[in-house]
Amino acid sequence: MPSPAPSAAAMARAATAAAERFAALVESVPDPAAPIPATPPWTVTDVFGHVAMEPGRYRDLALGGGEWPSTAAGLPAFNDAQIAGLPNRDIGELAAVLRRDLQAFLETIEEQDPERLMMFDGDQRIRADRSLGTLIAEFVVHGHDIARATGRPWPIDPALVPMILTGLHQVMPGWVDRGSVGGHTATYQIRLRGGPTHVYRFRAGELSIDPPEPGRIDVRVSADPVTWLLLSYGRVAPWRPALTGKVFAYGRRPWLAPRLTANFLPA
Repeated sequence: MPSPAPSAAAMARAATAAAERFAALVESVPDPAAPIPATPPWTVTDVFGHVAMEPGRYRDLALGGGEWPSTAAGLPAFNDAQIAGLPNRDIGELAAVLRRDLQAFLETIEEQDPERLMMFDGDQRIRADRSLGTLIAEFVVHGHDIARATGRPWPIDPALVPMILTGLHQVMPGWVDRGSVGGHTATYQIRLRGGPTHVYRFRAGELSIDPPEPGRIDVRVSADPVTWLLLSYGRVAPWRPALTGKVFAYGRRPWLAPRLTANFLPA
């Protein structure tokens, strides 16, 4: 059975720490115009500006306003427009916006009923407190991108991965790539080493996560949490973790394992 969702307080602390670490990384980069190969054609400033704007956007959505793409497939164009409209491109100013808006979003979460839903990308309704998981992913994954591009260390705490998944699980059904998933029917069980186990069940291309009665498991996967995170975000080639043993598939239909992440639109 999957573990209980992390508490909102724990996720708030983790989001604050991850944001500070991300800002410190960017502020240490000598050339803000350096390209980031993981997100072409973005530069360090572009990536940081995109992430810095997200807490404010999340807060607007939680309060019933804001903007979001009507479909998940529209998110890349939405992000490009967001970057083109940045209020400024000064790293220090953007860092101040990130810190201010994240704190305001955390205060908004504390003041609201945790069961109140906010709109999100692809016309999905999600819990605002659990959306902190996707914010943490923004800090961690884009930090990974910048660190790799600029030759800086960026160890990722595996304890953050269950928090990130708490957010991602709210939106993953809307991120299924309808063009490639077709009528795919299979059930995947993912065990994060040292962490929770989750089930992803596809029935005729429709995804349900941790269903109460998952039925027969087709593929079982044992995965290093950080590797699974980067694999899920397309930052690691699917074959590499298998060769190193960081991801191991077994069960009735183990050959389906690489298909799981391919069932979703690029993140």
